[in-house]
Amino acid sequence: MLNNWFVIPTCLPLVIRRCHTCASESFRANGKFRVNANHKLLDAWLLALCTSCGETTKLTILERTHVRSVRPELLDRMHDNDPGLAAELLQDPAVRRRNHIALDWDDAWRLDTGGTDHLDREVIDIAVRFGAQIPVRPARLIAEGCGLSRAGVERLIKEGKLVSAVRLSGRLSGDFTFTLKR
Repeated sequence: MLNNWFVIPTCLPLVIRRCHTCASESFRANGKFRVNANHKLLDAWLLALCTSCGETTKLTILERTHVRSVRPELLDRMHDNDPGLAAELLQDPAVRRRNHIALDWDDAWRLDTGGTDHLDREVIDIAVRFGAQIPVRPARLIAEGCGLSRAGVERLIKEGKLVSAVRLSGRLSGDFTFTLKR
């Protein structure tokens, strides 16, 4: 029987970018947008605050874009300061590249295993599903979900008792499955 685990975002990730005021390296996006119109051209930014000094930085979302080429629902969501839109835009690789930022997902997600009743079985088949593109080490997820140490998970991988079609070392941000044999 296949059990499902879910990696669920709990808040927006930290934005990694140098603060010009205090030299801190992280900003917290809170879902606030600023939209500016100049005749028929729009500029839009996602605002983020420095975690140390509170200085605001603007992450460019739209730049000199003709108003007719912007979907009305997108504009409405920006005017409503939709945190869901902020999460979507932060995960967009084009937005991250344009603004020269990275994301820090530490403490911004949780693992929902649906209970521990499956852990006493001899063979466990698990499907891990991601609610967002959160880069996490599979060994960390497995250790947290099964109540093991990371070293214990690494040992199970080496012994061939923990197998998966994907590489379990490094980071993953997409769905995967694994089998654990006790």
